Amino acid sequence: MADTMTNRLVLHAIDEIEAERILGGVPTSLDAWAPGYPFEGDLEAVGGFLASTVAGGDQRPWGYYQVRRREDGLAIGGIGFGGPPDASGTVEVGYGLIPDARGKGYAAESLRGIIAVARANGALRVIAETGSTNIASQRTLRNVGMPRTGSAGDTWRYELALTPA
Repeated sequence: MADTMTNRLVLHAIDEIEAERILGGVPTSLDAWAPGYPFEGDLEAVGGFLASTVAGGDQRPWGYYQVRRREDGLAIGGIGFGGPPDASGTVEVGYGLIPDARGKGYAAESLRGIIAVARANGALRVIAETGSTNIASQRTLRNVGMPRTGSAGDTWRYELALTPA
């Protein structure tokens, strides 16, 4: 599967072998990781991706994408889908970056890129959830055009309807 390129980032859809390396936490000569990658959120997402891959086969394009800076090729976080679109065409996205990469617009840029992947593959709606105290993530979601549409306790929900590609 081809990488998705944005202005400053590469969204790389990992495969099962890469997932195992990430979960192992020790990069090989095939990997270029910024200090702090992978962090806990990446490990959880990659673990879910790997479990889904083992149970149901290749998850791409609906899996985990390693977020890499184009300038140096270093992995700085991840973004991905919680699985393929449901019966209504809705996909859920989640993302996270190492602390050193935050506050530079990378989250919004990677989110725009993954929304383009969703649209190109037929999804009709993208949803995301974040904590009520996660101001940075709320700002990121609003900046890419995802308004808050609901909440359940301390979890806020954001949605974006997509037009077909």
